[in-house]
Amino acid sequence: MALGVGNYLTFDMRDATNADEFVAVLDHAIDDKFTEDFWSINLANELATSASRGPTLFAYYAALNLLGAKVLFSKMTVHELLDPTTKANKSALERHHLFPKGYLQTLGVTHTRDTNQIANFALVEWSDNIGISDAQPSEYVPAYAARFNEADLKQMGAWHALPDGWTDMEYWDFIEARRRLIAKVIREGHECLVSKECADETAGP
Repeated sequence: MALGVGNYLTFDMRDATNADEFVAVLDHAIDDKFTEDFWSINLANELATSASRGPTLFAYYAALNLLGAKVLFSKMTVHELLDPTTKANKSALERHHLFPKGYLQTLGVTHTRDTNQIANFALVEWSDNIGISDAQPSEYVPAYAARFNEADLKQMGAWHALPDGWTDMEYWDFIEARRRLIAKVIREGHECLVSKECADETAGP
């Protein structure tokens, strides 16, 4: 019996007669598909979209959860704010345009397919999203960054796939660089899942 998973894996289970063989077939299929080119090129290319829902975007959110990542500019984890029991007057967690739409319009970037690129979004607490409004990155980031020390900011930048000096980058250069870094975070999430060494914060009750 041949099985497929989304657009990624196809494998033949006819020779699997027990649990160990089943796992071996899966591992082989994963190794065949998830090559170095997949992680460094194909996955980044799949992020070149403005679709608000999709397996690649969800894989990134899952990776943040697995890695115990904190929300951008927050001391709370993605896991905590994705918890449906979290109470807030509004949704506790929101997607924020790193380059706000109002600012992009001043640069002549107006089409939704351009302003809403996956790589232009990050997960923030809703109150921060409101506070940022349409300010350009170089204006709003310093105030939020002041909440954290240098080590925390470096780790936060890695989790949220922020290129060095991103606040002063040209928009499309930023988008291209961040796609590659998001793909890297997804890979790290996959590797921690395979190794069973993911962050403790993701553990259930």
